[in-house]
Amino acid sequence: MENVPAYSATEESGRKKFALPVDSEHKATEFRLFSVAAPHMRAFHLSWISFFACFVSTFAAPPLLPIIRDDLDLTATEIGNAGIAAVSGAVFARVAMGSACDLFGPRLASAALTLLTAPAVYCSSIASGPSTFLLVRFFTGFSLATFVSTQFWMSSLFSAPVVGTANGVAGGWGNLGGGATQLIMPIGFELILKMGSDKFTAWRIAFFIPGLFQMLCAYGIFFLGQDLPDGNYAQLHKSGDKHKDKFSKVLYHAVTNYRGWILALTYGYCFGVELAIDNIIAQYFYDRFNVSLHTAGIIAASFGLANFFSRPGGGMLSDIVARRYGMRGRLWALWSVQTLGGIFCIILGKVGTLGVSVAVMLIFSVFVQAACGLTFGVVPFISRRSLGIISGMTGAGGNVGAVITQVIFFRGSRYTTEKGIMLMGVMIIACTSVITLIHFPQWGGMFTKPSKGKTEEDYYLSEWTEAEKEKGYHKASLKFSENSRHEGGRRVGITESPDTHK
Repeated sequence: MENVPAYSATEESGRKKFALPVDSEHKATEFRLFSVAAPHMRAFHLSWISFFACFVSTFAAPPLLPIIRDDLDLTATEIGNAGIAAVSGAVFARVAMGSACDLFGPRLASAALTLLTAPAVYCSSIASGPSTFLLVRFFTGFSLATFVSTQFWMSSLFSAPVVGTANGVAGGWGNLGGGATQLIMPIGFELILKMGSDKFTAWRIAFFIPGLFQMLCAYGIFFLGQDLPDGNYAQLHKSGDKHKDKFSKVLYHAVTNYRGWILALTYGYCFGVELAIDNIIAQYFYDRFNVSLHTAGIIAASFGLANFFSRPGGGMLSDIVARRYGMRGRLWALWSVQTLGGIFCIILGKVGTLGVSVAVMLIFSVFVQAACGLTFGVVPFISRRSLGIISGMTGAGGNVGAVITQVIFFRGSRYTTEKGIMLMGVMIIACTSVITLIHFPQWGGMFTKPSKGKTEEDYYLSEWTEAEKEKGYHKASLKFSENSRHEGGRRVGITESPDTHK
């Protein structure tokens, strides 16, 4: 952290003033959790609360499934299909969200999607059969693409030494919605029952709770948020302070960077697994251990609520190891934690008593969620120019992993749920091994050293043509290169950029 120059408001004569110390890109070099100062910390709180609301909406159905399946006469296969639909809709939405963030900014992209998917939440209350139930879950699931705007936003506002922490806390606290909804929906359902409603009407009314919450969050982001430290995309494009990039160029530099594809795969087996567990865990404990609906909801909630500290802890761990070991430390931490998550997932599928199952599930949740935070400690460094699409690809990989896992292990009666959980753990370990293939020329990889003579400028400025450099479009990437130099580990200090790049 000490390697990145920070400028306070009083030190920046003639510059825009900020409540937090900032680097040369005006990204915050400190993360002050209890601050709501604009633009950095205000955007942080707006983004995680909005993502939290979308998680609550997407997984509002699972805790009430024992009631919903009786009302709509759903089979196990139909319930599995609806669970797949809930996470598959966001696959393409996340890639599209990444593009929207790159071109229009995270504020507008996030507010628009959050508002546009709210009607699907309300429509859950009028589902009349398997087909309509599947459709409302599918369209509600699009809202999970707000994860991409959350991570993009944090990467745009926080400097390299704290970006893992910012991404981890925002993503983790947003993911809390997956656990909170396991409490919110049953409590709301029971309150509506006490008001005199029958159970088949009460579950329908309960869906107005997440729908309203999601709408309010959309308006909050639009009116209170800000894309970048220096303003919103529209005003910066208009003033000429920000280059309006071409989609084709942004897309090209994202899809041709193999590191993004590797993280998309590995994220499928940390966040994707988390989504799969959110879909099946309440019903698993309800059916296998004969607990009450309320108890099953509490157990399931504990899995998601671990995100309060586990995913943020992963992001913090990424930043901590990077201070000494740089990017290679981030990669080793990600591989180690995610592999341990796979081991505990196998154990969860093997144990057969309630108390031990709950204990193992909680340990498993900490590791798999911490791996999510560690992943987005690496993502911001894959590409400066195509950050949005890289974030979208990685996020979409999470949903693809969830879909594949649901289809293979939790759809129909091919496997028992406990057998599916065990085999899912094996897949986690296997897919995580590809992290060993990631190599940054300027920093190295898990088992490889940096390429001789390669610098941060060589890597990030390679995304710009000579003609674009002559027009000054590359200046933000140049500043990012300077602020990322500490990723080489303690052996690397801050040095001036080569004159040939200025």
